[in-house]
Amino acid sequence: LIKGHKLVWYILFFLAIWINSLVGTTDIKNWLIENTLTVIALFFLILTYKKYRFSDFGYLLICIFLCLHVYGSKYTYAENLFGYWLQDFFHSSRNHYDRLVHFSFGFLLYYPLQECFAKWLKYPKRIALFLPVLAVIATSGIYEIIEWLVADIFFIEQGISYLGTQGDVWDAQKDMSMSFLGVVIAFNLFYIFKQVYNSQK
Repeated sequence: LIKGHKLVWYILFFLAIWINSLVGTTDIKNWLIENTLTVIALFFLILTYKKYRFSDFGYLLICIFLCLHVYGSKYTYAENLFGYWLQDFFHSSRNHYDRLVHFSFGFLLYYPLQECFAKWLKYPKRIALFLPVLAVIATSGIYEIIEWLVADIFFIEQGISYLGTQGDVWDAQKDMSMSFLGVVIAFNLFYIFKQVYNSQK
């Protein structure tokens, strides 16, 4: 059974965002493709819940990232309404919502991954500190390969809307760079916090 009211609220909030993204989607085929990984992630969290549980803060970060991702699937990343607002606000030449989500992947998931390596897999603290950075870099590269397979081989008709490159030939490299930037910032913030916390003991 789920213990802790915070986790229940996270689940309800995510489900509301997820259902809203489905009901209001402008491209159902793209929504289904985008949310394949969402379903896999949810199955992983459910199946491992009895064996390992993240902290409330870890689940909060995971919830925020998943909400950003499924909201992106509502309109397609390239036509995301919040992305258009950011584009107008920063006077950008493109919709950068995809960049935001890739950055969030590294920034928001560093801490849950660190918890996983340190508390679940029992890696030494120093190694568990760096492994999330490597995991994010590797996962980002694998995701770009999956995008290519989905768009160019398995679902060619949905390829353009799924990739959301918006004419940028370096889109994949920039997406990975944003994930790397996010996880490096998160790593440094976590490291500084730990140093300050340990010094106050």
